[in-house]
Amino acid sequence: MSYWLFLLDGIAVSVFGSVLSASFCDCLSTKRKRLLVCCCMSVILLLQGLVCFIWDFDFLRLIYPLVAHLPLILSLYLISKKFLWSLASVLLAYLCCQLRRWIALLTATLLSGDTSMQSVVQLIVTLPLLLFLLYFVAPSVRKLVHHPLKLQLQFAMIPALYYAFDYLTVIYTDFLHSGNPVAVEFMPFVFCLAYLLFLMYYHNQEQKELQLKQVQNILGVQISQSIREINALRESQALARQYRHDLRHHLQYLSECIENCQEEQAQQYIAQICQEIEAQKVQRFCENETANLILSAFVGRAEKVGVEMKIQGKIPAVITISDNDFCVLLSNALENALHACQIFVAKGVSSTIDVQFYERDGKLFLQVINPCSEEIRFKNGIPVSDRTDHGIGVQSICAIVQRYKGLYTFMVQDGQFVLRISV
Repeated sequence: MSYWLFLLDGIAVSVFGSVLSASFCDCLSTKRKRLLVCCCMSVILLLQGLVCFIWDFDFLRLIYPLVAHLPLILSLYLISKKFLWSLASVLLAYLCCQLRRWIALLTATLLSGDTSMQSVVQLIVTLPLLLFLLYFVAPSVRKLVHHPLKLQLQFAMIPALYYAFDYLTVIYTDFLHSGNPVAVEFMPFVFCLAYLLFLMYYHNQEQKELQLKQVQNILGVQISQSIREINALRESQALARQYRHDLRHHLQYLSECIENCQEEQAQQYIAQICQEIEAQKVQRFCENETANLILSAFVGRAEKVGVEMKIQGKIPAVITISDNDFCVLLSNALENALHACQIFVAKGVSSTIDVQFYERDGKLFLQVINPCSEEIRFKNGIPVSDRTDHGIGVQSICAIVQRYKGLYTFMVQDGQFVLRISV
């Protein structure tokens, strides 16, 4: 009876590992692939039976990698054309075989059974466990084949270590069953090391994700600023078209004023028209056109919501920081200041944004001061917020300043929020 149980269990574990390996390697997606896998499984089972008939089960265990795993790897490689992933799939399936073995071992131990009971339980749990892995685990594993080679190697590391450990300490030697502390503690050591490596990898991915968010925010600010500039240009063009359309009427009116010797009235009318045209131009605060465009846009926005902006400074046309980075720095600083001031305006309290900037010895200095209505939390000298989508602008400012090896300071003094930047 034990002989036949052992034989059926050997066939079950071979089918279990082969089907699972083929699923991990995406070799069951078409009818042709499934037929090839079935043929491969049949050949492997016949080869194992031939070895058992000529020799015995103990010899089969010793050469099992040659008569089962190696042919399976080569077959999956011929079907999928991916050798590394075929190897990793077989190693992972071998690791999953430990699940059915451990469940059976635990059941036999709790019920005080022998090896026969363990074989029976392994046979019983084989199909449910295989279906569970096929439906819930295999789809996630198959997606890893599209990841970079480095990640695939990391994925295959644990199954490969377990495969080598199991054969060296259980199949070819009794190192593990002898209770040697080195063998007993080896796999816990491996999993501890793998966990630490996972933490390092996760932290690295988190940093990359944060950098991508910062880049996304920078691009978003640039797009928003470009949209504002385009809208301002459209308004200017629309007004220019209106003036061109009304130019004949303006000239006719001035002609009548001159004919009637109303020179003073004509001069006032000309001054009024010039003032209206001048108001639509981009205001000039310094020689740097990027600064002029951004400041003009925010001055217009501030006027619409009832916030006063005092601007003082001088920046040359060419500065060391790129236009894109300068746009993000200034736009984020002014955006945060304007948002803070709108809280005061909503309460009927006047507020002012004080902007000062200058360039000296190749360094750009910027200071933005605005009132703040609520207590601001700081972490490592940087203001933080628990609200969703808040604080990203501050992160972008810090990232750009750090990239240029500059300095930034955030502080609150006498109810005023002060931002100082040197890049």
